[in-house]
Amino acid sequence: MQIKAIIFDLDGVLTDTAEYHYRGWKRLADELGIPFDRRRNEALRGISRRRSLELVLDGRAATEEQIQEWMERKNRYYVEFVRQMTPGDILPGALELMTEIGQAGVRIGIGSASKNTHLVLDRLHLWDTIDAVSDGHSVEHPKPAPDLFLHCAQQLGIVPGQGIVVEDAASGVEAALAGGFWTVGLGPKERVGAAHAVFPSLARVSLQDILGAITTASGKA
Repeated sequence: MQIKAIIFDLDGVLTDTAEYHYRGWKRLADELGIPFDRRRNEALRGISRRRSLELVLDGRAATEEQIQEWMERKNRYYVEFVRQMTPGDILPGALELMTEIGQAGVRIGIGSASKNTHLVLDRLHLWDTIDAVSDGHSVEHPKPAPDLFLHCAQQLGIVPGQGIVVEDAASGVEAALAGGFWTVGLGPKERVGAAHAVFPSLARVSLQDILGAITTASGKA
């Protein structure tokens, strides 16, 4: 097994924009008079804006015009938060790990369903560490379809079996597995336990930690 690239999700993996998504959806739901809390927000991790809105609406009827307006409204709220971000909002361990990966000659990709990925990378000053980006504008079918990660792998010049995807969402792990990638899940096992390896976060995680966990998983496959 030769790993040539590692693809990171963005929200909840490299930075806590997941919190900003929650605040944006919560504000919209409050305005629409729809009950919404952090528990319900868990189902929105890693999926598209439209599918997220469908889950927020929870079966309530809406016209296409309303759907478009509500998605745009939520996005405005989210962008307001993102524009206040700085490199200090990179999650613990993430930049150190990405630097180590780059120095080892392993390529780095970003695979995020967010259509604001480029803005977030701008605010975090991460472009110098990244070789390829696939986002919500890159493919038609969002996670849990594997298209986003396959698109990123193509840009990186690898086949899926040469890549590891790092995800914090069940839908993202599902997408990576469907695409034939090795997977690292971040967070509780009840959410990302389907991944080949699971870590609580990237804090104090090295490239060797990841490669060792994947090697162990490959021996069990």
